[in-house]
Amino acid sequence: MSKILILAEHDGDTLNPGTAKAVSCAQAITAHGGGDVDILVLGDGIDGVAAQASALQGVNAVLATNAPHLAAPLAANHGPELAAAADGYSHVLAPSSTYGKDVLPHAAALMGVNALSDIMAVDGERAFKRPVYAGNAIVDVSVPEGAVIAGTTRSASWSAAGEGGSGAVQDRAAACEAAAHTRYVGLEGAGGDRPDLQTAPVVVSGGRALGSAENFDLIYGLADKLGAAVGASRAAVDAGYVPNDMQVGQTGKIISPELYLAFGISGAIQHLTGIKDAGTIVAVNKDADAPIFEVADIGLVGDLFTVIPEFEQQLS
Repeated sequence: MSKILILAEHDGDTLNPGTAKAVSCAQAITAHGGGDVDILVLGDGIDGVAAQASALQGVNAVLATNAPHLAAPLAANHGPELAAAADGYSHVLAPSSTYGKDVLPHAAALMGVNALSDIMAVDGERAFKRPVYAGNAIVDVSVPEGAVIAGTTRSASWSAAGEGGSGAVQDRAAACEAAAHTRYVGLEGAGGDRPDLQTAPVVVSGGRALGSAENFDLIYGLADKLGAAVGASRAAVDAGYVPNDMQVGQTGKIISPELYLAFGISGAIQHLTGIKDAGTIVAVNKDADAPIFEVADIGLVGDLFTVIPEFEQQLS
């Protein structure tokens, strides 16, 4: 029987949807042998987040650890705390996000186990599938009996667990002191109040065809009208139009929005790897032979500088 602990991801006020997707992965594990699913919430003043976590279906309990040194999402502080909280659990999971990929391997090292990344399917309590070679191959991975399983769950492969649960919220005291070798300086983000790129249902992306960082305002404006997140191709990032945390693709973020709109993106294989799980792909490009049209559900051969304003007019 499994006993699973999930590390919650949040911004201090709102639970990240990746956590609900990790719960779905955990439920797939317990379906093979039963067990409980608990969530660990780390931070300072996170009672509201803990309540959101407890409302997820399938969650048995939420362990809420409030401490000033846990307010910032530093792996140097969250990793040891996760490792300490994991005592007695057979599985320790986290969303396969920037945060999860930072904290979980740190905790796994402290627990003396290997970290398993990007769990996309569950074949048994200790058997999983994960993508390799940019998603072009899937490998079977099994973890020996007796070893704690520490893994990140590929958000693009799981639907979010529903709400309506009634898990108990338990206060848990911090077990570790603040790291002496690391301090939090600050956080700067370019996304403003837009949805998180990795979990947003709608994403608008731009490519090198935008021509400049200033022209990327067209993408931002359309995204704001749609309530969408903003992404970019590697070419746009390399050209300096946008920061690299907006990059979608093999060396960027793997996403699975319900709707993905690509403007001026040719569709290199590395980019297509990042959007292969998207629901509907809409592509606009002047080149009728652009590879992205091979995967697009809806394609329009046209100039993005003409199409985007016309699109916005239709939305008005």
